[in-house]
Amino acid sequence: MLQVSRKFEYGLHAAAYLATKGSGRVVTVKEMADVIGFSQEFLSKAMQSMKKAGITESVQGVKGGYRLARKPSEITIADIGVAIEGKPHMTRCAVKITSCEIFDQCTYRGYMNSLQDRIQGLMSATTIAELLVQSEKECEGEREPG
Repeated sequence: MLQVSRKFEYGLHAAAYLATKGSGRVVTVKEMADVIGFSQEFLSKAMQSMKKAGITESVQGVKGGYRLARKPSEITIADIGVAIEGKPHMTRCAVKITSCEIFDQCTYRGYMNSLQDRIQGLMSATTIAELLVQSEKECEGEREPG
């Protein structure tokens, strides 16, 4: 039912990958695509969106590529989502009221807006740094016996 786009997923993985490389390290799209296992062309589009939003910055030249423009503790999952997908919306009426033929008699609009707000709140409260810590803990749990 709810599914994030591939571009958002690419952007999230790329931001996390850049965070693991440390501040200032420039990484090419090719390196990220090869290591993460994504399409270089599609990842490049996600990186451009994140650059435009000030999440990443690009370095031109022979040793060019991308790096984070802010600390991982200052970049939220919501920042990446908005950079790549725009303002979140679960329903058509959240974007444009006239796009919904039952807007006036809809009894679920409030619930859907509340659900969207809760999802956005969770994404806004989670930084890339926190995501990496959580991922590390999950990986450690998988390695421990029984």
